Amino acid sequence: MAIENVQQLLSEQLGKNRCDVVTTTAMTDKKYYCIHFPLESIVTVMTAANVTSATGSDVTDLVQTYPAGTTIFLNVNTITLTSGLALCYYDEVI
Repeated sequence: MAIENVQQLLSEQLGKNRCDVVTTTAMTDKKYYCIHFPLESIVTVMTAANVTSATGSDVTDLVQTYPAGTTIFLNVNTITLTSGLALCYYDEVI
């Protein structure tokens, strides 16, 4: 996804279109492009379409405790938390 102009960048930063507010409900079959953790959050499941299996890269490394304020930019398909809060952004138009 290339940013074409300042207005598009601002729209991206403000969470254009849809956002799921996730606590402990498993979210599956999604197409999130950004996950923001405003609170410390414990992630027990996360799958991402654009994570490679090259040497040193492992999708299981995404399963961890994220400090408050962490933002991840990935094509996340599934996420499950045991505690905390995740704001999950995707491109579906409102």
